[in-house]
Amino acid sequence: MKTYDSMYEERGRNGTFAPELLANTAALSTCNEQKQIKMTDEELMLAVCMGDKSAYQTLVKQHLKPISHYAFRLLGNQKDTEDITQEVFLRLWINAPKWKTEKAKLTTWLHRITHNLCIDYLRKHGRVQTQDTFDEEAADPLSHSQNNSEEEGEQLRKLNEAMRNLPESQRSALVLCHYQGFSNKEAAAIMNISVKALESAIARAKRTLRDQLAKDIEQTGKTALQTGSIAGQEK
Repeated sequence: MKTYDSMYEERGRNGTFAPELLANTAALSTCNEQKQIKMTDEELMLAVCMGDKSAYQTLVKQHLKPISHYAFRLLGNQKDTEDITQEVFLRLWINAPKWKTEKAKLTTWLHRITHNLCIDYLRKHGRVQTQDTFDEEAADPLSHSQNNSEEEGEQLRKLNEAMRNLPESQRSALVLCHYQGFSNKEAAAIMNISVKALESAIARAKRTLRDQLAKDIEQTGKTALQTGSIAGQEK
C-alpha cells in the first residue's frame, strides 16, 4: 500500500494546469510547512498545483480525519476505509487543478469524491464484514466510550448496527448532516441529489432507526420477563 508521502512522486510532471490556478503561485511553492499551516485551503491547493509536496502533506493532515471517518461510517471496516481514503488523497494530488473554489469548499469536494468511491465499492462488492470501531475510538461517535455505562454502551451498539443496516442513500444523508456537519444543501451536492430528495432520505432513515430501536427495546423487555420467569421457576 502506498503512503501519502510517496503519492506525489508518481504524479505526472508534464500535466497542464489551468492558468488561473498557476498565477502567482511561485512564492507559495517555496513556503515551509510551518507557514502553510496558516494558509487557506485555496492557497494550499494553488501550491499543490505547482507540485509542492509540503502543501499536499498539510492538506492531508487537515482533512484526513473527517474523510476517513466518513468512509468508515459508509464502509464499516478499517481495511476498506484505509484503501478508499488513500485513493481520495491520491485524487486530490492528481486532480488539484480541477477544484474550483467558487463552486464548492475543498471539504465538500473531498467528501463528494469519498462518497462516490464508497458507493461504487459497495455496489461492486456488496455488504462487507463490519467492526464496531476504527483504529481510534473517536473515528466512530457511535462506538463504545470508556465513559459510557454498560447500558449506554449497549444502546450505542444497537444504534450503530441499525445505522449500518440503512440503505446507502439514507445512511450517507444522515451521516453527512448529523455527523459530518454539512448543511442540507452541501450534503445534497455531495450526493448529487436534490435537497428535497436528501430531506426525504433523512426522514426515512430517522423513521427506520426509531422503529428498529423501539423493536429492540420491546425485545429486551420480553427477554427480561422471560429471564425473570425462568429464575422464579428455579427457586
